[in-house]
Amino acid sequence: MSLEPVRRRPRRDALLAIGLGAAIACTATATAGAEELEVVADGLSNPRGMTFGPDGRLYVAEAGKGGFGACITSPEGPGEQCVGATGAITRINVRSGRSRQIVRRLPSLAEQAETTGDPDGDNATGPHDISFDGHRAYFTVGLAADPAVRAQLGPSGPRFAGLYRIGRHGKVTRVADLGAYEASRNPDGKALDSNPFSVDASVGDRILVTDAGGNDLLRVRPDGKVTTLAVFPFGSALAPPFLGLPPGTKSPYQPVPTGVVRAPGKGTYVGQLTGFPFPVGEANVYRVRRGRTTVRAGGFTNIIDVGFAGGNLYVLQLTSAGFLAGPSPGKLIKIEPDGTRTELAAGDLMQPSGLAVSDDGDVYVSNNGTSGTDGEIVRIPADED
Repeated sequence: MSLEPVRRRPRRDALLAIGLGAAIACTATATAGAEELEVVADGLSNPRGMTFGPDGRLYVAEAGKGGFGACITSPEGPGEQCVGATGAITRINVRSGRSRQIVRRLPSLAEQAETTGDPDGDNATGPHDISFDGHRAYFTVGLAADPAVRAQLGPSGPRFAGLYRIGRHGKVTRVADLGAYEASRNPDGKALDSNPFSVDASVGDRILVTDAGGNDLLRVRPDGKVTTLAVFPFGSALAPPFLGLPPGTKSPYQPVPTGVVRAPGKGTYVGQLTGFPFPVGEANVYRVRRGRTTVRAGGFTNIIDVGFAGGNLYVLQLTSAGFLAGPSPGKLIKIEPDGTRTELAAGDLMQPSGLAVSDDGDVYVSNNGTSGTDGEIVRIPADED
């Protein structure tokens, strides 16, 4: 799974139709308009998931902008993606706006518009999310391809499709090779594809990771042992007209799990992006609890992240009109315990790609999250909702 909304094409393994389980009805969504969003950091390279650390600072995974190293054929569209050490973990003081890359030179893949000069790749694959277990931080590095292609990427190849831990003095250690797990176990039984995406390390001996390529939720122990907790259901939707299929033909789509968060006493919530043809209004938030996977909330489009704070569930959509419609504003929706839905900062988010909620209730969002040069972190004050 890449995040490019307009250059997608159906994958070969999307030709098997598997029915989607029943979803709960979506309720009406109110809107809470916002004034111009406050930018707390800018100039970021494909900012994605983020979290507040024990020091009160905001930590952001930057997927980077690729580089001019070895290239592979893009699995999601025409062209090539080229490797570079441009990914990073960035720490931001949200009060002063000061930021610093505390971990640099992490692997990144992106298409390049130029063959000389600085890499400028949008829609990169690289560090995708970060989470803390006390003072220890864990982050994911994606791939969005068959793990076998890592052999084509030179020395950087093995660093993709993994879960990592940041130790003292910024030392990075790989905890688990999730690409190897996909290659050996293939939990969804479809074509091999691994893209470790979101991570929740709040319970340190049971780290949760979504594999957006493998369509599953994994549990990782600190010693690297990996277990599959859930494989999410495939679905089908009306085929888009440009495929030239008979009217009424259904096209299967993959679940593509993205954001994951533990909700105390309520289990684990997982957001769904959905694969091609990216049906509008058919993405769900799943709850995984005691070995069961159920739909917690439905009626969304292209969910990229979820959060839980103050008893409220936050759902972030990368787009509102669906990928095939081209760029459109994203959506941030707060769901209260009684089911009331409110859209925050309506119409003001473009390509949002990650969220975090501070202790005082302010919501921070990675905006322009698929830009190699113009990514930013914006704040939505608690009093706006």
